[in-house]
Amino acid sequence: MKLRALFLSVFLILPSLAFAETASNESDEDAYYEWASKVWDSLDRQKGKIELPSAIATLNIPEDFYYLSSSDSETVLVDVWGNPPGQNTLGMIFPAGSTPFDNDSWAVTIRYEEDGYVSDSDANDIDYTELLDKMKADVVAESQVRVDQGYEPIELIGWAAPPHYDSQTHKLYWAKEIKFGEDYINTLNYNIRVLGRKGVLVLNFIAAMDQKELIESKLDSVLAMAEFDQGSRYIDFDSSTDQMAAYGLGALVAGKVATKTGLLAAAMVFLKKFGLVIVVGIGAFFKKLFKRKES
Repeated sequence: MKLRALFLSVFLILPSLAFAETASNESDEDAYYEWASKVWDSLDRQKGKIELPSAIATLNIPEDFYYLSSSDSETVLVDVWGNPPGQNTLGMIFPAGSTPFDNDSWAVTIRYEEDGYVSDSDANDIDYTELLDKMKADVVAESQVRVDQGYEPIELIGWAAPPHYDSQTHKLYWAKEIKFGEDYINTLNYNIRVLGRKGVLVLNFIAAMDQKELIESKLDSVLAMAEFDQGSRYIDFDSSTDQMAAYGLGALVAGKVATKTGLLAAAMVFLKKFGLVIVVGIGAFFKKLFKRKES
């Protein structure tokens, strides 16, 4: 009875339409087990050298992580975690030994914005307190769009870690604390931007606020994974032929990279709905389940 109640709890909060269709014809626990197993088996978990041709960049995924392709990432973000469809990422990175179904899972999304060479000349001139106030106002406006589409409202609480720019590696990173709706614990969005000759690699952590210390312990590892290929690096910029971006570092932090799709799309703010609903025992259950399937 306890196991059935556990699965029923998951059934009531799972956002996936695919699972809901299956569950209408089968018992709750069998339907969920079958659906989750099918999703997990369909994911191609890759390691080693991953070429991102559209970004002219390469990922080097070590043994303690795995990479999911763009299509597999869409499955996780939309079907498992309940985000709007059409995210168009270049993939996601997960820690090895973790599945998207675990309560304590976290991930890094990958995207590329080819808007030109982003000057870092304003690196020492940005007032990040003033910028944060503007970002909060923008999120209020964008949140209403989500509500109109039937999704939870969001709120930008503040910096979880203030922006930092490394002028040697041309990598910018910072963290925001985000609140989704009223029923979920706050989300940690740790952001990384890798500057290149013609655009920017956008890497964002999706995690809970209580995972901040863990994420920061993995930050250097993730920073080291993504590099532009020779000829496409920041230092390869040619002012006589290459296009300059219409914004600087401050705009990257504010999420103005892809204004035509809105602040939230540009900033890749995702809701990890399944992982943020606390159901006692489910995380350990799935860790055991999928470790058996892996072996």
